[in-house]
Amino acid sequence: MNVLITGGAGYIGSHTCVELIRAGHSAIILDNFSSSKDSVPDQIARITGKHPIVVKGDVRDEVLILWALTSYRVEAVIHLAGLKSVPDSMLDPDSYKDINVGGSDALLRAMVTRQVYRLVYASSAAVYGPPLSLPIKEDHPLAPRNPYGQSKLSVERKLEELSGQGLFRIAILRFFNPVGAHQSGLIGDDPCGIPGNLMPQVSRVAIGHLPILQVFGNDYETLDGSAVRDYLHVMDLAIAQIQALDALDRQRWIRVNLGTGRGVSVLQLLRAFSEVSGKSIPYVFAPRRLGDTAQCYASAELALKDLQWRAERSLEEMCKDTWHWQCKTLNQYQDPGLPSKIPVLSSSTRMVEDQGSASKNPNERHGNGKKVP
Repeated sequence: MNVLITGGAGYIGSHTCVELIRAGHSAIILDNFSSSKDSVPDQIARITGKHPIVVKGDVRDEVLILWALTSYRVEAVIHLAGLKSVPDSMLDPDSYKDINVGGSDALLRAMVTRQVYRLVYASSAAVYGPPLSLPIKEDHPLAPRNPYGQSKLSVERKLEELSGQGLFRIAILRFFNPVGAHQSGLIGDDPCGIPGNLMPQVSRVAIGHLPILQVFGNDYETLDGSAVRDYLHVMDLAIAQIQALDALDRQRWIRVNLGTGRGVSVLQLLRAFSEVSGKSIPYVFAPRRLGDTAQCYASAELALKDLQWRAERSLEEMCKDTWHWQCKTLNQYQDPGLPSKIPVLSSSTRMVEDQGSASKNPNERHGNGKKVP
């Protein structure tokens, strides 16, 4: 099958391309490379032995999409392109509406014109808002509390309308928190500038390219006061998307969570990463970020039923593969401007060590920069 992957050079997209090619499909990447590197398609080729087709351009460019769908006889689309930062969306909501919603509109119009009716859409757990019950099931009320989640829900509603017309086969996949990297170490989460997500920040602190990690919030009602999320390995996520494509042979409409079904706190992730890497990770607590929730983790039962999919990789594997990738890209981040943008070590600094663990009580004081026993 010829599959167009919007955002295919990005973090999730590149890993999805690998699995798509391994499954015998042809991958056509549409990406403007605003948050990814030109070298990614070459790395995909090194892993798979087959180079994906690359169309450089914006997902809002309907004419370009029409050309790509026609030129490469596209039979299905995996739609990953878009902005994805909750904090950024609070500062610039118009861009999230323009790119995430407007880009999806352009893509869907082009698909209708070319009669390409098979779509896997990357949605987000952000559509739920603060959880009323845990784990979160797919019938949980939808009440996004930030423009990012609102943009994802807006597209979901458009897709539901299209599905009712009887032409499209659509799988909506609500991603929780993908982390990790391909086991080869050739591709991983490689954001431009200072990363916004937790795992790449942790790995850059561990390797010494950032001096310290900010942990946002230490007063949540969780086991250690830090926020709890459902982290899943990006390769598990990639496999799920291929299985969603296959499942559309059997079903016209799918809407499922993609998560492990297990919550992990920020401090638990830090301890796991420290143990895998053998590195101490200094961190300081910072105020909660606007739009964040205390706990968010999925019920994964429907994904097992509809996709025959279950997340297989452990938190240790997520950390191990991230660290392997980070070590292989050691020399890519020698940006002398980065450290000046991050808080310096201070008397409130905590340390997570490989030979111990952080206190389960994040409010406990440990003195002047002492390492947590």
